[in-house]
Amino acid sequence: MKSLYFTADHEIFRRMVRQFIEKEVAPHADEWEKNRAIPRAIWNRMGDLGFFGVNYPEKYGGTAADFFYSVVLLEELPRSTMGGFAAAVSVHAYMAAEYVHRFGSAELKENYLVPAITGKKIGALAITEPNTGSDVAAIRTKAVRQGDYYIINGSKTFITNGVFGDFILVAAKTDAEAGAGGISLILVDRDTPGFSARQLHKMGWHCSDTGELTFEDVRVPVTNRIGEENKAFYYIMECFQLERLVGAIGSISGAFLGLELTLAYIKERQAFNRPLAKFQAIRHTLADLQAELEAARQLTYYTAWLHSQGETAVHFSSMAKLLTSELANKTADVCLQFFGGYGYMDEYPISRMYRDARVGTIVGGTSEIMREIIARIMIDQVGYQPVSDRPGEHPETNARESSPASAKEERVVPLPKTAAEILQTLPERFVPENAGDWETVFHFDISGTEGGQFTVTIAEGKCSVEPGLKGEAKCTVTVADKTYHDIEFGKMKPEWAFMTGKIRMSDMAEMMRFTKMFRRLPKG
Repeated sequence: MKSLYFTADHEIFRRMVRQFIEKEVAPHADEWEKNRAIPRAIWNRMGDLGFFGVNYPEKYGGTAADFFYSVVLLEELPRSTMGGFAAAVSVHAYMAAEYVHRFGSAELKENYLVPAITGKKIGALAITEPNTGSDVAAIRTKAVRQGDYYIINGSKTFITNGVFGDFILVAAKTDAEAGAGGISLILVDRDTPGFSARQLHKMGWHCSDTGELTFEDVRVPVTNRIGEENKAFYYIMECFQLERLVGAIGSISGAFLGLELTLAYIKERQAFNRPLAKFQAIRHTLADLQAELEAARQLTYYTAWLHSQGETAVHFSSMAKLLTSELANKTADVCLQFFGGYGYMDEYPISRMYRDARVGTIVGGTSEIMREIIARIMIDQVGYQPVSDRPGEHPETNARESSPASAKEERVVPLPKTAAEILQTLPERFVPENAGDWETVFHFDISGTEGGQFTVTIAEGKCSVEPGLKGEAKCTVTVADKTYHDIEFGKMKPEWAFMTGKIRMSDMAEMMRFTKMFRRLPKG
């Protein structure tokens, strides 16, 4: 079939990957599922074939291929008939390695990205915790800095590659009082003292190791931090889009494989002296299913194209992930039904595919979360600005939430109604002892009917607010009047304001310090 996205070279690569999967992986499915592990040799083999490097620059051992080579690879992984194999490879190559590549130091890239690409080291991403689920901002694992080291304490759960992986990227609180603005991403080697992992037994994905991780006074060098301190929440929110796109590609290709196996089966299996393929009920059900799957696949391809163009496609990634994961469940259910009793037997791949598909609507953000993201973009008309390591694109977190205050210190001020009025209360709420000898200049660009431009200066233990943009700012904050007001009064979560691009700043570190200089507004 002609394609807008795939060239002849892509198809040559597809044949190469498929041959590898069908000859060196799929024949071992039963064994690996039984052993609940993927042999290290297969990781090395994939590294030797260059599969882990298609998305990364040549300087690290990759091939810097266009993203549709990654789409090809991800589409072929389900032909292993093991959802756990596809998941383990995807987490390693497109999540753990992705963070190191995008936000890690040159040293971390050399020590971890390079061996990740060669298959010599396997990576994991540890965000989810037992009591927080999908709420990234609520994680409890802590990393306390002591000199040149972080001391990590806490636990993680449902971590793919968490048991047999060589390195784990751990999301931890490095500022317990800053909410979403106090999370950092720290790389931990598996053999670090104080780290332990227990393998979890799951309904599906048997061959992949899913771990419950424990950190007890784990001592890690500060140089193992991925990116800047306290910025991991924003890195995670952006990388979620690739994670969801990867999940969508895996879900839809796995569903098509299930349909392919079912079509072959109904042509051979007979009932009432004729093939199942001749029964109209089956024919029409599968015809409807193919139409739905093809529509979902084209949505996924378009989302992949947006990603290849540098777009952080929150809306389309969420729609693709929602639609494909739900369809994968439906396809597995429909196809197993047409296998009859044989579909319920372990030796038939459709049985394993049925078990493996179920988790797709949970991992990488549940279907309920996808629907809420889509609804907010569609109905509330929220926008989104990508996170970037370039200056000028890091929005503000909740100043009121981050500001230290005590009942004794707090003075009553009139409740402001606009962002401009909130800014005018800053001198009254300023806590000089928090500032010390720190000096800074902030520019606030407030849009809306009650907006305006303001300069906030902190110098010599005092805070002043003036209309207009004066002097050279160390940080510029751009926000709509209503958004700033809603954040201050708790009507909008600061992390959602950030995710949707409703508030932006040029220097997050400067802003995080700024928020600690003021008492909270009194509750209305």
